[in-house]
Amino acid sequence: MNTKLLLPLAASLALSACATAPKPLQGTFSVVSPRDSVATQQVGTPVRWGGRIIETTPGQGQTCFQLLSRPLNGTGRPNTTSNDASDGRFVACRAGFYDPAVFEAGRDVTFIGKIAGYENTRIGDYDYKLPKLEADVIYLWPEQRQVDVVPVYPYGPWGPGWGPGWGYRGWGWW
Repeated sequence: MNTKLLLPLAASLALSACATAPKPLQGTFSVVSPRDSVATQQVGTPVRWGGRIIETTPGQGQTCFQLLSRPLNGTGRPNTTSNDASDGRFVACRAGFYDPAVFEAGRDVTFIGKIAGYENTRIGDYDYKLPKLEADVIYLWPEQRQVDVVPVYPYGPWGPGWGPGWGYRGWGWW
């Protein structure tokens, strides 16, 4: 085999291994979005949906989450590069208590489960039909922090002002 092809092939395989979903989120699922599921009534369909938490409501024996749905990237994480990208809203419920202080508004989460039905809610003056997901898996993603990167040497390795008029002929030499 030609070594010129071997190196790019190995590099692409190594990079593709980095883009796999965490073990709890792996599997095959329907590609229907929450918005599409309302239009076509797909109760019982297995899905993997995710988004940003709007509200966490613990109840008797279960906790329900209302989410703003986002498209998922290759790892199964909600894609938050654009604040405008949304597939609508949905509700996901799972047995047990999930603390609203941990599952707080604005956090990214991915669910795996089946569409259990639909519920009506009111958002402002608008009646909104939400798909309800019976969740088997809840995956809370670690928070991502925005970091501003400043170059270590913005003016080169000698610092600002190094150039004509400095150094040998300028400052420090008579």
